[in-house]
Parts: sequence; structure tokens; C-alpha cells
Amino acid sequence: MNICLNIDIVTIFPEVFYGPFSESIMKRAVEKGLVGINTVDLRNFTDDRHRTVDDRPYGGGPGMLMKPEPFYKAVDSLRRKDTKVLLMSPEGEMFTQAIARELADETHIVILCGHYEGVDERVGSGLADRILTIGDYVMTNGNIAAMAVVDSVVRLVPGVLGCESSKTEESHSAFLLEYPQFTRPEVFKGMKVPELLLSGDHGKIREWRLSQSLEITRKRRPDLFEKYGKWMKNSKDVLK
Repeated sequence: MNICLNIDIVTIFPEVFYGPFSESIMKRAVEKGLVGINTVDLRNFTDDRHRTVDDRPYGGGPGMLMKPEPFYKAVDSLRRKDTKVLLMSPEGEMFTQAIARELADETHIVILCGHYEGVDERVGSGLADRILTIGDYVMTNGNIAAMAVVDSVVRLVPGVLGCESSKTEESHSAFLLEYPQFTRPEVFKGMKVPELLLSGDHGKIREWRLSQSLEITRKRRPDLFEKYGKWMKNSKDVLK
């Protein structure tokens, strides 16, 4: 079986990825030969004996900024005709399930992880095809953000999940959060599974699940609920 997606992660802390990617779905995806995940030490692309990857920012300011040269050399060594380069940065566009689906269709992704006060602007503007963030907050570096992106993307690669339908029935698949789910026991600490789920009436169960998804999304994520409304309106307009 040919590898569907190759992922190279460029970082100054390659060891931190070993644990998360050696368990569960990530591990099985690699073992099946569906995905290749490789970490690349950015310091291997420096020219001085101290393996320096950062320097003081022009114009002054706190902290150190990551230099552009090592990133360019690293990407040059990895790039293929089909390569998509991503930079993890707080200034990027918000990573979403829709972007995860797009990236799952790629064949080679290189993810650049920043550190310190950030990365020289020329890395984002001249090297990256896309700049992504996983939330409106600042982290120590881009490693955990890269892990989140890889996890979301890999599970969408065909053949990775045992039940392919689960990819379309989970949270964010159509701007809706997932409906409540229950398993045995039927009663736990006085809390009972809804009777409808025990009825065997799959049509009514589908209706209940949709109504629950709508209500949960409306309460917890009004921003997504608004997007869902626009998506539904556009879908109806197309069918007219």
C-alpha cells in the first residue's frame, strides 16, 4: 500500500513529537503505511558551531526572533513538486475542520514550528503556502499546534479510521457540534439514557440527534450556529 500523505515537521524540539505520534490512531496510520510522519531538527540547517537559529529583532523589542535562513534551507531539502508548506503562528488563519479536510487531500506537507518571540516575517511571506493558528492565544512554540493539526488531518486520510462514517458524523463536520451519546449502563448515578435511543426507531433517533446538535451548537458556539444557518441557506439557494 502506497503512503497517502507524508508529513515533515521542522522544529528545534523533534523529541517532543515521539510520544503523541507513537500511540493510538497516529501509530496505526503509520504502521499501516498510510501516513509517513517525520521530524526534522531545524538546527541541522545552521552554519555556525553554536547551531544558532535566533537573533535580536531589528528595531528593538523583547526576546529573540527565529532567523529565516535555517527554515529556507530545511524546506529546500524537503521540497517536492507536490509540497504544501505550513507555518504555525498566532498571526495565522484559524485552523478548522474544513482546512483539515483540504490538507488530508495533499500528498506532502511540511509544517514549520516557531519558538522564542516568533519567526522572521520572510518565512511566512516568502516560504509558507499557508499560516495557521489553532486558537486566539499564544503558546511557547508551534509544536503542540502542529500536533493538533497533524492529528486532525491524519484521521481524515482514507483508511486510517476503522469506521469511515464517523468522519462525517462528528463535531464540526457541517458547522454543528456533535449530539450527546450514551453507552451502557442504561442508568448511572440516577442519570438515564433517553428512552428514544432505546426505541430502535432510527428515523426518530436521527431527528433527535439533529435537534440536539442544533441546540448544543446554538448555546455553546453561536458563531458556528450562524455559519450553519448561512450554509443551509446557500444550499437551499443552489437547489432552487
